[in-house]
Amino acid sequence: MHQTLAAALLVVLSATAHSQTVIVHAASLYDGLSDAPQKNVSVIVNDGRITAIEHGVPQHPGAQLIELGDATLLPGFIDCHVHIAAKLPSRTNAVEDALSHSDIDRAFEGATFARAMLQQGFTTVRDLGGGDDTVAVKHAIAAGHVDGPRILAALEPLGPTAGHGDARSGMDPALDHTGWDNGRVDSASEARLRVRQHRRRGADVIKIMPSGGIASTGDDPRQQLMTDDEMRAAVDTAHALGMKVAAHIYPAAAIEAAVNAGVDSVEHGSFATDQTFALMKSRGVFLVPTLSVFDIFYATARDRPDLLTPGTAAKELANDLLPKQNLPRAVKSGVRIAYGTDLGEGDHTLEFKLLVDNGMTPLAALRAATSEAADLLGLSDHIGTIAVGHDADLVAVAADPAKDLQTLRHATFVMRQGVLYRRDNHPVVRD
Repeated sequence: MHQTLAAALLVVLSATAHSQTVIVHAASLYDGLSDAPQKNVSVIVNDGRITAIEHGVPQHPGAQLIELGDATLLPGFIDCHVHIAAKLPSRTNAVEDALSHSDIDRAFEGATFARAMLQQGFTTVRDLGGGDDTVAVKHAIAAGHVDGPRILAALEPLGPTAGHGDARSGMDPALDHTGWDNGRVDSASEARLRVRQHRRRGADVIKIMPSGGIASTGDDPRQQLMTDDEMRAAVDTAHALGMKVAAHIYPAAAIEAAVNAGVDSVEHGSFATDQTFALMKSRGVFLVPTLSVFDIFYATARDRPDLLTPGTAAKELANDLLPKQNLPRAVKSGVRIAYGTDLGEGDHTLEFKLLVDNGMTPLAALRAATSEAADLLGLSDHIGTIAVGHDADLVAVAADPAKDLQTLRHATFVMRQGVLYRRDNHPVVRD
């Protein structure tokens, strides 16, 4: 089909999605919870929500039928750790890019990458560390000005001077920027203030940096850098405002301190122990492993270390293979795992294979990106599963993902809140 005609058809379908009944029929359906697929199923959509799930192709006079044929229908995917404006590290020099791009530049880039995420099947993402540019993209998507997934946004990660989130590290000390202190936390009182400021600026979630990191200059990923009091103040204030807290952490002791402070998820968790995972499980704290980003940064550190932040290539090479080695321990522990890539630009489906290659079953990996992710985000009442009353966030792939994991790499149909954004060779049979 000519590209212009295809685009016009999608506009028509999108415009009608909220004004008439839409029937989406597929040979198989995984609801995001069950281990076995339902066969020969139709999902009935009205006003952006699922109003019924019926066997076969039901008769609804005046409804629009989208026939997916042999495809498998799934809940929209959820990536719990993205940075929507982040470029792939092999594509640009990190320092040059940071110093030559404004928030407006990043907003346009973020909108471009967000649209690609939606086309890959990700109907919801949690951005863990942007700024006002991320909030602007979130609002633009919600208003229908640009295509993209539903976004839950954190602003600048909260952490101490010289920590993983300190933009001044490795820079000329005379350099300054008004936004570089937006995440600085050097006391419990500052932690409370930053959380409240972020809420006022449009944050949905708070991210803290209790330990050092890898892709940052001068800090040590094996050290706890925030104090227990600082973490507790940030978490208590966020929870009082109805926001969850994600914590970037690597070492076991720092993870345990953050869990005791009440965080809702541990991002990365690379050096966790059996004891750490047992504590996380007992407190209901999720692990978001983000294996994709470690693979990508390891390759860049090996092949193009000059593109990375000064002094970080050695840290990447020393630490980036550890999360894959540690994931089987997490799976065995029974800790809840949610899907996250830590990417902006790039293929967000990479994480499925990495999770399965390192200890998860295909359906467990799928649940990590659907029902488990929705629970972590506090949105399981309307996304993450295909259920009556939930938002019509639907993705189709060509085969059964339990038998062919690679099928998750290629969405052929994407619907978010009843609006159609992708329809590859799936006919509209009846209008």
